[in-house]
Amino acid sequence: MVPEISPPQLKERLASGDPPVVLDVREPWERDIVRLAGTVDIPMGEVPVRLGELPQDKEIVVMCKAGGRSAMAADFLQRRGYRAVNLTGGILAWAREVDPSLATY
Repeated sequence: MVPEISPPQLKERLASGDPPVVLDVREPWERDIVRLAGTVDIPMGEVPVRLGELPQDKEIVVMCKAGGRSAMAADFLQRRGYRAVNLTGGILAWAREVDPSLATY
């Protein structure tokens, strides 16, 4: 079971002195519609070959549109020794719970 973090919890963590890395595994066209600033952007299919771009010494919060792809990516990362958690509900939940001004799709 992959640990999860809610959008409000992530908002608090991002404002802390030790924020996690946020990995967005959505496709570029999805990020063109709506995105969070400061994310590491690696489409899910590219994560296995781009692991070197991710720090192993920091927590990684993985996000996608609704939480399904990011849960799979977080599980993949955890199995390789990363401290990865899933953003519950993805960018759609972030827009609902944290920033309603964001576009949804």
